[in-house]
Amino acid sequence: MCDNCGNEFSSWSGRCTMCGEWNTLKEIKIGNIKSKSAGRSTEIKIENLNNIKIGNATRISTKIGELDRVLGGGIVPGSIILLGGEPGIGKSTLLLQLANNLKKVLYLSAEESAPQIKIRADRLKIDNKEISLVSDYDIDSILFEAEKNRPDILIVDSIQTISTGNSDGSPGSIVQVRECGMLLQQFAKRTGISVIIIGHVTKDGSLAGPRILEHLVDVVLYLEGERFHDARILRGVKNRFGATNEAGIFSLGDKGMVEVKNPSELFLSEKQDEPGCVVAATLEGTRPILVEVQALTVPTKFGFPKRTSSGFDLNRLNLLAAVISKKTSVNLLNSDIYVNIVGGMKIKDPAIDLAVCLAVISSFKNKKLPNKLCLFGEVGLSGEVRAVVRQKDREKEAVALGYKVLPGIKNLSQIILELKI
Repeated sequence: MCDNCGNEFSSWSGRCTMCGEWNTLKEIKIGNIKSKSAGRSTEIKIENLNNIKIGNATRISTKIGELDRVLGGGIVPGSIILLGGEPGIGKSTLLLQLANNLKKVLYLSAEESAPQIKIRADRLKIDNKEISLVSDYDIDSILFEAEKNRPDILIVDSIQTISTGNSDGSPGSIVQVRECGMLLQQFAKRTGISVIIIGHVTKDGSLAGPRILEHLVDVVLYLEGERFHDARILRGVKNRFGATNEAGIFSLGDKGMVEVKNPSELFLSEKQDEPGCVVAATLEGTRPILVEVQALTVPTKFGFPKRTSSGFDLNRLNLLAAVISKKTSVNLLNSDIYVNIVGGMKIKDPAIDLAVCLAVISSFKNKKLPNKLCLFGEVGLSGEVRAVVRQKDREKEAVALGYKVLPGIKNLSQIILELKI
C-alpha cells in the first residue's frame, strides 16, 4: 500500500504508479476476509429523499469567532473534523481552548499524560469542569466508554498515536491510521457525537498517512504559521457543511490562541517607510487583509543572479523579474533580489504581483514609494496590470485604514511614471 495516496498493489515497486512518489509502497498483511453480508438478518432500509426529516441539526458554537467562521457557523453534530499542522504550531492549544467553551468534552491524548495536559490547562486558565481526560492508545476501549458517557465532542490527539486490535501494525502505520479513521467515522455517524482529530503533517506540508483519511472526514482544517512569528492562520481545505474559502486569523501567545479582529493592523504595526517597502491588499478566505511587502536588490557578485523569497512563490518572483527587465527600463539581469512578506504570511494570491514588482523597482532605484499607498493587481507577461477578484472589498479595507489606491492604470511602465520612481 502506498503511504502517500493509499492505493493498493499486488507487489512492491520503487515508485507508486498512481501518485508518482518514490519509496512509499509498504507491505501489509491481510487476514482472511469474510463477507460482511453473510448471515445478515436485518433488511436494508431505503428512504425517499423528500420524506427524510433533518430533525435537530443545530450547529454547536465553539464561541471562538474565527473558528466558527472557518467551520461555517459551528460544529455540525455527528461530523468528523481533521485538524492538521506542524508540531508546535498550536493545534492542541486551540482544541483545549475549544473544549473550555463546550458543555461535555472527552479529550483523548495518547501523546501526553493527564498531568501534562493539566499543566497546559492551568497555563491557559481552563476552568471547565465538564472536560474528561483519557491517556490511552486503545481506540476500541475508548469508543466503548465514549458511547456510554455520551460527550458532546470527542477530541483525538492524535490519529498517529492510537491503534485498534482488529488490525496489525504499530500506531501510526498506514493500516492503523486507516482503520482508526474508519472506526471514528462510524462512531460519529452512529452516535451523533462530533469527533475532532489532530493529524501530523509531512515535510512538504501535507497530512501524514494515506489520503483516504481526508476522504473519510467531513471537514479538513490546516493551522499554518511560522514558528518564530505570533500569527497563525486556520484554513478550511474541505468542508461538507460550508465554504472552503474561509480563513481564521489568530495570534499565539502566553494565553493561548487569541482571535485577531483586525489582521491588517497586526501585520502593519511596524510598517517601514523605506525604499523597497510597500503595502499590498490580499485575501485570506473572503476577508481582505493589508500586508507589508519588502524587497531588496543588490548587485550580483557571480555570473548568475540570486533570487530568494519568504512567503512568496519563488517561481513567480523569477517570472516577475523577467517581466520588469523586459517591459520596463529597469534591468535586473545583474541584481540579486530578495522578497519578504512581513509577519510570516505565505501568500499565493496573484493580486500581490504589483506590490512585489514596485517593491523591487523601488529598492533598485533607492526611491521611496508614496506614503499610505496600497497596491494590488495581477501582472501579466506583457507588463499589463489585470483586475483581481473582490477589488471593491480590497479598496474598502485600504481606505478604512487610511491608505490610497491607484486609479485604473493598466500598464506597469505607466505606473512607474505616475509614481515617479
